[in-house]
Amino acid sequence: MAQIHSQGSSKSVSMSPSWNGRSARRIFSLVIIYALLIIFSIAFIFPFLWMLSTALKPNWQVSQWPVQWIPHPMLFSNFVHAFTVLPFGRWFVNTCIITGLTIVGTLLSCTVVAYGFARFRAPGRNVLFVVLLATMMLPSSVTIIPLFEWFRELHWINSFKPLIVPQFFGNAFFIFLLRQFFMTIPVELEESAKIDGLGTLGTLVRIILPLTIPALATVGVMQFNGTWNDFFNPLIYLDDPNKYTLAIGLNFFKSEQNVQWNYLMAASTVIMLPSLILFFFGQRFYVESITLTGVKG
Repeated sequence: MAQIHSQGSSKSVSMSPSWNGRSARRIFSLVIIYALLIIFSIAFIFPFLWMLSTALKPNWQVSQWPVQWIPHPMLFSNFVHAFTVLPFGRWFVNTCIITGLTIVGTLLSCTVVAYGFARFRAPGRNVLFVVLLATMMLPSSVTIIPLFEWFRELHWINSFKPLIVPQFFGNAFFIFLLRQFFMTIPVELEESAKIDGLGTLGTLVRIILPLTIPALATVGVMQFNGTWNDFFNPLIYLDDPNKYTLAIGLNFFKSEQNVQWNYLMAASTVIMLPSLILFFFGQRFYVESITLTGVKG
């Protein structure tokens, strides 16, 4: 027994250097990874810190050199003034209406179309899907003039309709994303639902959609960010200042002679908060959906 014990002890002693080597390499790789993450995090957070610092400064201090990162004095009144000197309350309501309806339209249309591409076996289905993906390669500058002429014929200019109604006809990227997610769901679940008497719509609503919450949340977050920060489309279709959105409203802090950087950054900080909060609470669903899509093509 003593001999066996001594052999085991010598074996463990002989293995310890390799263990130590592997542990050292693992620790070294973790240090490198975290160091890179910290460096890139600082690079990405730098513009936000500059924006927050500028929002608390008097306007003359913005262009001061060297840069004074901690404002003196800190003017929290910039936030109040930025949202009272212009009708940001009305623009906030307009933005919420447009954003909310576009999210509803996107989720409804893209879910139905993506489910059809994922499950229905129809002639020419793959050809139609390729055509759908091909539309993503068209730059918006190609379609903006025909769309404007079309909406003008419908007398939709200077209304919210050009910004909302197209979202009820689907988005190619979101359809592709949801279709890939649907294809990761086992078909046996739908077959069991049909045996229990559920139709296609009932199966989609009661069986498939609860399993698709991560993908739907991702589509909702991405659509929210795209609409909330959209400047180009409201600028084209809206003429009445009472119908402007927040993205257009920020431009009023600029003039030909001067830019009120402190008010501009104060308003931008507040307007950016909904996107940050939404992504903070929805990032788990975002990562999960991106991970699962593409598992089965």
